[in-house]
Amino acid sequence: MRASKKISSQKKLIFSFVVDGECEYWYLEMLKDTEKSLKINLSPEIYKKKTLEEQYKRMIELAKECEKVFWIIDFDVIHKETREAKTDKKTLFQKFEELYNKCKNNNKVIVIVNNPCLEYWFLQHFEQTSKPFGTYADLEKSLKKHLPDYEKTKRYYVEKTPDIYNRLKQKLPTAISNAKKLGDFDFKNPERGMTEMHKIFNILEL
Repeated sequence: MRASKKISSQKKLIFSFVVDGECEYWYLEMLKDTEKSLKINLSPEIYKKKTLEEQYKRMIELAKECEKVFWIIDFDVIHKETREAKTDKKTLFQKFEELYNKCKNNNKVIVIVNNPCLEYWFLQHFEQTSKPFGTYADLEKSLKKHLPDYEKTKRYYVEKTPDIYNRLKQKLPTAISNAKKLGDFDFKNPERGMTEMHKIFNILEL
């Protein structure tokens, strides 16, 4: 009798990320390196200096072959460019709202908004706050009360021991709880400080 081959009954899930900054990319890479027991394949792709439309197009392409695709958006750039835009042109805020609404029709796509930026997620590891910060510079002062040596560099995120993910991992349940209390991004109240990073960890079951 021919010996039967063992076939794995568990499919390795693929979760992809489209990000527009190096910090998000480094953070996700450290998550992937640490959580080796997860039956997933995390694939972050960086789209620095790409337009929102180009990021959206790539995300839709990835959704055809992945289980879920996360589009991580730091809202401070959208705020800044919208304020500086000429009034006779469609603002970056309006463009993003259109693309955001399109994403609702695709159950494989999840938009993650950080307002103003990823560091707001880091801050939730230490304190529950909905304080609005107009810029990263304003937020940095609060974050450095908890991470005095914090810097937006590959050395700090990846090369330093512990890396950024492991430095914060012990406080992850606190961050998830605090971020949930802030609710979803609201286009009618775009100044409100918030982060939706907890949705990633809920789906990854971390």
